[in-house]
Parts: sequence; C-alpha cells; structure tokens
Amino acid sequence: MPARPDRQRRKEMLDQWKARERAEARARFPLPSNQLRALFAMLEQELTRHGCDHSLRLVQHWLAASGFPREPVETWLRNNGGRCDCEVLANVRQAWEDAIHDVP
Repeated sequence: MPARPDRQRRKEMLDQWKARERAEARARFPLPSNQLRALFAMLEQELTRHGCDHSLRLVQHWLAASGFPREPVETWLRNNGGRCDCEVLANVRQAWEDAIHDVP
C-alpha cells in the first residue's frame, strides 16, 4: 500500500493535469465564454419552442445575428459532439462547463 505522501503527490499531479486539460480546452473556444453561455441560453429557450430539426439552424441564425464567423464555431461545435442544435445543447454545453470549472 502506498505511503500517504505518495498518494497525495499522485492526487496533486492528477489535479495539475486536469487543470492543464481545462486550460487547453478553453484556449480552443471559438468565442469568448460569455458568448458561448449566451448561445447555450438561446438554444435552451428556442429548442423548447421549436424543437430540433437535426441541423445547426438555430446556431447559424444566432451566429449571423451576432456577427460571429460561422465556420470556426461550427467546426468547434462538431468536434465537441454538436452536429445539430440539440446535440450542441446536450454535448457541447457539458464540454464547455467542464472546461470553465475549477478543480473541486
């Protein structure tokens, strides 16, 4: 059984690794975090009203209305499991939340 200092050191190393992973994920955000929060809030509201048509229609409309570039955002969304509006809300929002939260 490992000595207590070894266990503590492994925990510290794991926490540091997780912090680096989150920092790298944040560096890949295609928009500022507050804008991603606004995108997710819009999707939550609009999907309740209109449902998902299995496209990024709502995301594309929001991007155009907000003046943000479409391609880098859509690429990032797809790379994080968001191939349609409802997947953006379910998968990408979780990845974003994981990246912005501190180590417990």
